[in-house]
Amino acid sequence: MFYLICTRLPYAIDYITSSNTPTLMIELTDSRIRGIFPAENEIPEAFQLKQAIHQREYLVNGQMRQWDGTTHEVLSPVYVRTNGELQRKVIGSYPLTTSTEAMEALDAAVKAYDNGRGEWPTMSIGDRIRCMENFISKMLEKKEEVVNLLMWEIGKSLADSNKEFDRTVEYIYDTIDALKDMDRASSRFVIEQGIVGQIRRSPLGVVLCMGPFNYPLNETYTTLIPAILMGNTILFKPPKHGTLLHYPMLEAFRTCFPKGVVNTIYGRGNSVVPSLMQSGKINVLTLIGSSKVADQLKKMHPKVNRLRAVLGLDAKNAGIILKNADLELAVKECILGSLSFNGQRCTAIKIIFVHRSIANRFTKRLAEEVAKLKYGMPWEKGVALTPLPEPNKPAYLTECVEDAIANGAQVVNEGGGQVHESFFYPAVLYPVNERMKIYREEQFGPVIPVVPFDDIEEPIEYVINSDHGQQVSIFGTNTNQLAALIDPLVNQVSRVNINAQCQRGPDTFPFTGRKDSAEGTLSVEDALRSFSIRTVIATKMTEENKEILNEIVEDNKSKFLSTKFIF
Repeated sequence: MFYLICTRLPYAIDYITSSNTPTLMIELTDSRIRGIFPAENEIPEAFQLKQAIHQREYLVNGQMRQWDGTTHEVLSPVYVRTNGELQRKVIGSYPLTTSTEAMEALDAAVKAYDNGRGEWPTMSIGDRIRCMENFISKMLEKKEEVVNLLMWEIGKSLADSNKEFDRTVEYIYDTIDALKDMDRASSRFVIEQGIVGQIRRSPLGVVLCMGPFNYPLNETYTTLIPAILMGNTILFKPPKHGTLLHYPMLEAFRTCFPKGVVNTIYGRGNSVVPSLMQSGKINVLTLIGSSKVADQLKKMHPKVNRLRAVLGLDAKNAGIILKNADLELAVKECILGSLSFNGQRCTAIKIIFVHRSIANRFTKRLAEEVAKLKYGMPWEKGVALTPLPEPNKPAYLTECVEDAIANGAQVVNEGGGQVHESFFYPAVLYPVNERMKIYREEQFGPVIPVVPFDDIEEPIEYVINSDHGQQVSIFGTNTNQLAALIDPLVNQVSRVNINAQCQRGPDTFPFTGRKDSAEGTLSVEDALRSFSIRTVIATKMTEENKEILNEIVEDNKSKFLSTKFIF
């Protein structure tokens, strides 16, 4: 189903000029979109899948164990024309293990941690860093394979797939540097009120790490890597979409870290995760996903007060366009914020409030810029819009569009809302109001709802009443108005962007949220703190105690109590 404005309205785009034009436009746009998917011989050789990857191994306790049970077939969002018919490309398959294998992985992680006495949690920071640097070198060897799988598994463009890989490597290096800084700052003794002590950070225990499909490498590693570096042992469950791309790096995890430090879990979440949580042996839950799932998992733990949670959850980030905004800048940033990776980002701008006095011009320019975006296959140069990895997403987005139209909105861009298999062409909806599901629900896809407002209190009240509190973007040039918005909004969201899209980076900035949007803080340094706890070695300042401390430090008798300086 697709939609197109076929009447002249005050806010409608000014390209409809005759009664015959709409039909012609529909045919042209429909024809282009229906030709989006290639035949096999049209796929460039460099990006072809030479053969399907049928993973039959999983990593537990330092061993690549063989799996002979049920598997899950991985289908690409990319369809391929074969004998005149479209078929989803089969990428491969991976194990659908059971709770039995999950509990074996848990046992391995618990044993490796050994109540904090295991090889990894007692290893020096310097030695852990050397293990991680070795991992990076092996990871870099797999770049081409991982990038190709990013494109095929989730439909991410080649440029963005390369960027995700490179950014992940950069994040690991930055995390290592931050850990060195942190360790150097704590490699001294503090003397207060006759007590001498050294304050360092120690690990928390066993971490269950579950990443998202939209950034299956980067977002997963922003929790996985700091958790490992701080001395924890890991249970790693890859996302449902974006599973196979982790397979090439399992051998690096196996060889670079002691056995049991990193263990993988496959299978359906509702089958393998409950038993892990109910065991009470998970010390940290890290999940980037939905708040509903996070709430359910936390309630499964028998001692919630002992469970540390590091969560990146739902968001419905708003853009607010003031009447004095630089219109072209606002349009540019809102296009980036709404449609980067098809709008499938927690940090995406998912609703735009625009002052009614400029709403017509803004909406028209927004639709014109959407029309300039190239759509096609992930490997095509300059492509901005690609197929969606979630099979049911096009139907859900169509439902959102239909509901908006039924409640008074229009699709104001040519071809907006057209669907062809896994591809959904972006729809700009205007005017959106509170009766529509798109007003509240996080669409997580290429639908841009635009809401006109007269009083600035309207978007402020929206942010206040929202269940989400991650970010907001405000666009304007009047410093008095901007300042008046900043003060109330910083108490509702965790990042206010001025004349810029919502985003996570740079990775040194804190990344978190209020309300149902997050728990804990992620960034390079904050993540290291999230997966550790401050621990103090202290004694009274007597001569005997000073001699004891000096002997331990000078003879390197403790890896924790140390004044070694890491360069």
